[in-house]
Amino acid sequence: MTADASTIRDSSQTEGRSGRVEADKLERAIAILRQRFGERASTAEAVREQHGRGEGWYPTIAPDLVIFAETTEEVAETVRVCAEHGVPVIPFGTGTSLEGHVAAVEGGISIDLSAMKDVLEVNREDLDCRVQAGLTRKALNEHLRDTGLFFPIDPGADASIGGMTATRASGTNAVRYGTMRENVMGLTVVLADGRVIRTGGRAKKSAAGYDLTRLFVGSEGTLGIITEIQLKLYGIPEAISSAVCQYPDLESAVNTVILTIQSGIPVARIELLDDVQMGACVDYSKLEGYEAKPTLFFEFHGSEASVHEQAEQVRAISDDLGGGGFSWSTRTEDRNRLWQARHDAYYAAMALSPGKKGMATDICVPISKLADCILDTKRDIEETGLVAPIVGHVGDGNYHLVLLFDPCDTAEQKRAKDLVERMNHRAIAYGGTCTGEHGIGMGKKNFLTHEHGDAVAVMRTLKQAMDPGNILNPGKIVSL
Repeated sequence: MTADASTIRDSSQTEGRSGRVEADKLERAIAILRQRFGERASTAEAVREQHGRGEGWYPTIAPDLVIFAETTEEVAETVRVCAEHGVPVIPFGTGTSLEGHVAAVEGGISIDLSAMKDVLEVNREDLDCRVQAGLTRKALNEHLRDTGLFFPIDPGADASIGGMTATRASGTNAVRYGTMRENVMGLTVVLADGRVIRTGGRAKKSAAGYDLTRLFVGSEGTLGIITEIQLKLYGIPEAISSAVCQYPDLESAVNTVILTIQSGIPVARIELLDDVQMGACVDYSKLEGYEAKPTLFFEFHGSEASVHEQAEQVRAISDDLGGGGFSWSTRTEDRNRLWQARHDAYYAAMALSPGKKGMATDICVPISKLADCILDTKRDIEETGLVAPIVGHVGDGNYHLVLLFDPCDTAEQKRAKDLVERMNHRAIAYGGTCTGEHGIGMGKKNFLTHEHGDAVAVMRTLKQAMDPGNILNPGKIVSL
């Protein structure tokens, strides 16, 4: 091994890394890729560390090399080199994942897709578009601004469309518009041997063969690397109105959500913030006029008449359950300020205890079980003595915690981990899932087994069939 390659290997042996790659094969693969990509192949320590971590609390596990790809063929070429040499390859978008998705647990090559950010086509009449994987959701909506269309999936972070597809993301609009699963029509995917395939298409429905598109949506880079995505688009609503309502207790707020959904009111967004999270947002985002009380953020889309009708129906439900008067925001800038505060909830939570780390987790349950599950979780938090704000896209039964812990206090970290474990098992017991948004990554593999049992063996069989060398983001979702 050359001195340069040896330095790369030594400096990337970070906590959690198994380092299974044979050193000589890794060296040859790195040499080939550096010659091919020149300055777009980086072994700089800072670059590699950036690509070995997301926004979660997991340790950085850096890759050996980072390739900045610009085309599908460059991704395929990189994968072919890695397949030939048995070197793992990890796709990277914007690094906003939370369950250790981008950690190079077995070393290898990170393929950064952020330069692949073109809008390839917009079919206005058919309400669809095709984009490259590195394009972010905000950039897509900026591009669509003058067409009268928008893409509604909004996970909060300005994530890449490829990353959102790979993790089956959703967000604040999911209660009305669904998740990435419902809004991806087709894909271009690089397989483990470097072949490029296209799945799905532009037709609104198809009965032609296996639904490979849904197989790759949510596969977290373990079955193929997504490079292009065909997406559904929607017309910008004629009228949009937002409201904030505060409640005397958490149960009243959650029951307002449940009755709203069960009444069939087509609300676009319902976001819950408990008293701790709302207090954090008031301080962090300077939300004057609001208290640290359980709070719901609403948004209504449609015609002027339908938006008014929806809002009045929800107001009646809220009033019956003790909600305070609605605080309305009809101006775009006021709505944006409110929703930006919601999107900044994670940073607001972190500001509650400077110097601590945040263990973010999420679960999702049937809407009828939402109140029981959230209230059980709230009691659990209080009993542990941890600071752990609750926030969620509760219109579809999904909520999140950010558990703040001192990384130097092993007892506090264990209490946080134990709470996460109880929360996940509780959700599964209520007929829900261990993750509604964040995905499995390397952090929730045990919960996946508890949730799906023998079905995980079928997932493992699919992984082995499609990636027999286990080079595609190894260590995530299932273990081989």
